[in-house]
Order: sequence, then C-alpha cells, then structure tokens
Amino acid sequence: MTGSAQDKDIWLEAVRIRGDEYPDTESYPFDVPAFQGRQELRFEQSVAFLVGENGSGKSTLIEAVARRCGLHLWSPQKRSGVMHDGRSGGRTSSSRAARALSDYIDVALGRGPVRGGVFTAESFREWAEFLDDVTEIDPGQARFHGGQKLTLRSRGEGLLAYFRGRYQTPGLYFMDEPEAALSPASQLELLRLLTEYKRQGHAQFVVATHSPVLMAVKGAQVFVLGDGRIDETTYEQTSHYRLYRDFMADPSRFVSD
Repeated sequence: MTGSAQDKDIWLEAVRIRGDEYPDTESYPFDVPAFQGRQELRFEQSVAFLVGENGSGKSTLIEAVARRCGLHLWSPQKRSGVMHDGRSGGRTSSSRAARALSDYIDVALGRGPVRGGVFTAESFREWAEFLDDVTEIDPGQARFHGGQKLTLRSRGEGLLAYFRGRYQTPGLYFMDEPEAALSPASQLELLRLLTEYKRQGHAQFVVATHSPVLMAVKGAQVFVLGDGRIDETTYEQTSHYRLYRDFMADPSRFVSD
C-alpha cells in the first residue's frame, strides 16, 4: 500500500470483487475491464479516491459497494434512472447495473453496521429540494446546512453548505464526482474540508473523481480503474495530475494553431 499508518476510524476495511464468478463477461457491468478477475481493495486511510476515464465504472462501483454496506441510496422521482453506459452506445439502468455487480462484491466492515450516505452530483438538486421541504416543517434543520435553504443558493454554494453540515456526523460516505458543479475555488474549499475531516478522523470518504484538486488530500489513497484490474497508485502518478501539470506548464503544446 502507498499510504502511511492506518487512520484511526476506518469503517470500510476492504472490498473484494469476485470477477471470476460472473454469469457472463459480455454484458454491462460484467464487461467493464476494471472489474475482471478476483481482486481486493484495502482501505487504510479515511479518504480514498477512485479515478479513471469516463466509462471506467467508477459510479457503478461506488453504488454497488454502498449497497453492500447497507447504506441508503437516494432515488429521485423526477429522473428515469437511465444513463448512457459510456462505451457501447446503448443505455442501461445505473441502479440495475450496480445491483447486479453488488452480488459479486464482498465488503469487510471492521466496526460492524455503519451509517452514512451516498452523494451523486446528478441527484443533488432533487435531494436539496427534499431537505428544503423538511426545513419548511422543521426550520431548525437548516442549521445543518448553513441556516439557509439549499435551493436559494447557487448550486456550488449549496453543495458546500451541504458538505459542511452533513459530514460532521460520523460515518461512511461515498461521493460520486462532487466537483461537477464546483468552480476551481470551490473545489479548493472541498479539498480543505476533506483534509480537515481526515484530520478529525470521525468519518471515512470514498470519492469517485476526475479532479486533481480534490485528489491532493495529503495521505489519501488513490485507486485507478484501468484495463483488467484496479490498482493503487500515488497522486503524482495519476494521468489526471500529469496532464494538468503538463498543460499548465505549456498550454500551447495541447492546442494547434
């Protein structure tokens, strides 16, 4: 492992994928290259990132593992739940795919049953509206997200207010591309929050992301979903970090006249 000594509060200790037991390897999600074979991810730090290209399976893995951990998954009623599978041009239900994959995943929960949640950027608006409805009934609930209705803020401000309030509660939290609606400055603020929560040690975070800014949490683990397996690496070794570093050093290399 590339991490240092294990953080003090780890709920999810390991994820085991039994990719050699799939009913087939030609349908989604069983055909995802990163999910093949029998493999294990061990979590030794309270912040871990899942990175990979679009279609690499990050979102599906996040939901499948969360299901195995027994966490509640928000299902907005305004959306069909249907998404592009990112590779073949077909469409598939993300929840159905995650449920199918979860049958071939085992989790090791070192502290027994956990509480926590799953954040997805695409469903946050519906979730914020639900929380604001709760606040109408019980205004005191607003204190958990900055004292103001989430839908009265910009999306980025609402996200940060939600993160600051929700993640003060001990537990296991999955986040799927939280940077989607955040400006670079807001991503830095979320980086600071994750760093502070890691220092406090009261919660564990597994984050799927494309953002090199968020991945900069010191001491966090980084897992890359690649061809044929999921490998642990370092922040500086990710293609995301190297690409942004090289682009910032000389943008003209990437743009033809």
